[in-house]
Amino acid sequence: MTRATVDKIGSVSKNVPLRKEIRISSEIIAKEGYLVCGRVIGQKTTYNTLESCDGRMVTLHDGDIIVGALGHRNALQGYSGHVPEVIKPGDTLQVLNLGGVIGKCTSANPQIGPPFGIEILGSVLVFPELAQRKGVPAHIGMNSINPKGELEDSKKTPIIFIAGTCMNSGKTFAACEIIRHFHTKGIKIAGCKLTGVSLLRDTLNMQDHGADYTASFNDAGIVTTDESSSNKGARKILQSLIETDADVIIAELGDGIMGTYGVQNILSDKAIIARTKAIVLCANDPVGAWGGQIFLRDQFNTKADVMSGPVTDHNAGSDFVRDTVGVPGINARSHGVELAEFLLKQVGL
Repeated sequence: MTRATVDKIGSVSKNVPLRKEIRISSEIIAKEGYLVCGRVIGQKTTYNTLESCDGRMVTLHDGDIIVGALGHRNALQGYSGHVPEVIKPGDTLQVLNLGGVIGKCTSANPQIGPPFGIEILGSVLVFPELAQRKGVPAHIGMNSINPKGELEDSKKTPIIFIAGTCMNSGKTFAACEIIRHFHTKGIKIAGCKLTGVSLLRDTLNMQDHGADYTASFNDAGIVTTDESSSNKGARKILQSLIETDADVIIAELGDGIMGTYGVQNILSDKAIIARTKAIVLCANDPVGAWGGQIFLRDQFNTKADVMSGPVTDHNAGSDFVRDTVGVPGINARSHGVELAEFLLKQVGL
């Protein structure tokens, strides 16, 4: 066990309160969620920031000592990587996202270049027992949310899902516009992100637009969702928000409905779908809008009630959605009020 002075702490580790001076161990548990300390290798001019635990984006420099969490990522427009089976001090891994997820990069989108390398120094220790000198490896599951009840037995707070055909299809923007206009009506709103890779940015954006309560899978102790974790995490998040006095839950499903982050498992959960009053599907183009609706129908016996995203940026796309897909196409940027009013009627608020 040795001491280390940390320059920056990634937001993925926010469940574990840490100071600048930490204790680290050479014994590293090579599993998702465990916190590690490492030294930044190299300098970059793009994708060169880290989101800190207060939501600020801070620039990374060569030699910075940072804390992040081991995890995987599969991003078409970002990095893909996994947690190696064995990790030792001195090994080089990579920073896979802005929140500080650390793993072995296997693929990088050429538009953002290669990721930062990280020389692993050790695992981060915490001391949960007072007056005890023996530390335990820190994991983001520590201090995670713990709702009182079960989803099946809870009150029927309505849920609006914001889904997409892929990442960067306008989901968070649509969610925030809906939240903003609901807020102006005096409606108490809970906003959440149920799938994706840990980052505070989206839920902080929801707060800025008027959400009274927010939560994400990170709060449930998950670094990156997949088919084994998304459903369990979603149930914990939704139940914790149902136990507030929110009138409605706006739930963003990160990535796409056909991605690898476990969106399908949530859409297959009968208890969750029973509380779902509307689905907004964001698509980039007509093919995505048409195919996404067919996928929802054939795989989950459900459908999008309205479509938004770049496909509705122009009347040609909105008309296609209306005439071919058979649901309204309402652009969140130019017709945010109309989209919110449509959903208010769907939910019955």
